[in-house]
Amino acid sequence: MGRKRRGIPVHGWMNIDKPAGMSSAAVVGAVKRITNAQKVGHAGTLDPFATGVLPIALGEATKTVSYMMADTKGYRFTARWGQATNTDDIEGEITETSDHRPTEADILAALPGFIGQITQIPPAYSAIKINGERAYKLARKGDDVDIPAREVMIYDLTLSQLPDADHAVLDVTCGKGTYIRALARDLAKALGTCAHLVQLRRTRVGPFLEENAISLDKLEKLWQCPASFEDLLPITTPLDDIPAVAVAETQAIRVRHGNDVAVPNCADGIVCVTDGQTPLAIGTVEAGVFFPSRVFNL
Repeated sequence: MGRKRRGIPVHGWMNIDKPAGMSSAAVVGAVKRITNAQKVGHAGTLDPFATGVLPIALGEATKTVSYMMADTKGYRFTARWGQATNTDDIEGEITETSDHRPTEADILAALPGFIGQITQIPPAYSAIKINGERAYKLARKGDDVDIPAREVMIYDLTLSQLPDADHAVLDVTCGKGTYIRALARDLAKALGTCAHLVQLRRTRVGPFLEENAISLDKLEKLWQCPASFEDLLPITTPLDDIPAVAVAETQAIRVRHGNDVAVPNCADGIVCVTDGQTPLAIGTVEAGVFFPSRVFNL
């Protein structure tokens, strides 16, 4: 007999505004404590010093996390020119300095070279696995960390502010797997200097926007009356771009048990099958047959 899961069944998404100095895992723990939800997860890790949008999945919504991870993301970051650190951010130790400070014209001229599909090497202090071990663990031990370059997509990169000669604030819209620390590092190199991040705020993850994010303090106050809580989003929130296909009740019963069903008028590809109101499963249609991969227990 399976072990009974502790907590209450809560299903949906929350748009949490992660505070600085807190890990993404710690935010998950706080949400779990506040809501007493049986299952909680997050989509898209933020570094502890970073703030902003952290989508949190509760209950059956955790089965859609992978779809959220692939969504476009937006960030605002502040680069500090003239100082490089071993972590490429404010939490590391200074490893290099430069007296050169790029002008506004220099920065604007360099930005187009970082828009589109670019190649970047993730920071040594990252969660990338090298021979089965996290890169940051190897870096902390003083081992040489050789991370292969990867291609990432930068949709937009703009200069927002120049507070002073040492700092620049930029906004970026990017695809999956982009490291903003690496972007700032490489931009600085292209400008003939070095840099590290002193601020990083995520402004968007797919449909989750900065202006709709709520703090943990606000969540704690609002959750005192869960029945009236209006910030819990549907479990299908990350599935806006995935077609929904309604099936009859007899087919719905089969889908709930993980069985395939005929959907003759549906094109091949990934779809979300519903009974007309409730999402039943995500899966793939092949030759008019739906094969469920993730079944929702709602």
